[in-house]
Amino acid sequence: MKSFVHLVIALIIAVWVMAIALISVQNATPVSLRFLGLQSIQIPFGLVLAFVVAGGLLGMAILQPLWGLGELKSSVDEEVDFFIDDEDF
Repeated sequence: MKSFVHLVIALIIAVWVMAIALISVQNATPVSLRFLGLQSIQIPFGLVLAFVVAGGLLGMAILQPLWGLGELKSSVDEEVDFFIDDEDF
């Protein structure tokens, strides 16, 4: 099951990389971002998209341990404790 999750994650990242490459080739005009009165330098749209995706991946990699999303609890450990017999034979 763990290898399937890794396969899905790799597939999602590969699709994003292909989309960024396709958009970068088709739309090479420079854009500038404006936020709260601040304006960035003009850079190609594909580069902006790549930075946003990389920032999102890094942000989730940092936040997963803080939220506890990466922890999987096993019910097998709980069942093993239930069937332990304390009597000596």
